[in-house]
Amino acid sequence: MSVSIDNGALESMQSLLGEQFEDTLVFCCSEFERLENDLKLALDSDKQEAIRHAHSLKSNAAQFGAISLSSTARAIEQGLIKGDDASVEENMQVITEQVVGSKSQLLQWLTMNS
Repeated sequence: MSVSIDNGALESMQSLLGEQFEDTLVFCCSEFERLENDLKLALDSDKQEAIRHAHSLKSNAAQFGAISLSSTARAIEQGLIKGDDASVEENMQVITEQVVGSKSQLLQWLTMNS
């Protein structure tokens, strides 16, 4: 699975946040990692908490244009809601790749556009 970033979403957030954009994007990238870890921890013990973390990861990723990460987190969220363990397992296998790849591409974009 490849990592995809929506440059238009990043440009919109940069325009909206102005001087706060860089710090916010860096913070958001660290949030991707925290939410992924929290999701993994909650997965076997608290389904509602896992759904909440997947939802937050989906939303944060979408806001900053991390399209494939948002899509993966959405699939996990929906799988948990529907009780589709196979879908959850399949998407959990790629979530770390999506977090690492998205973070890398977002920070690279920041370097090239600031």
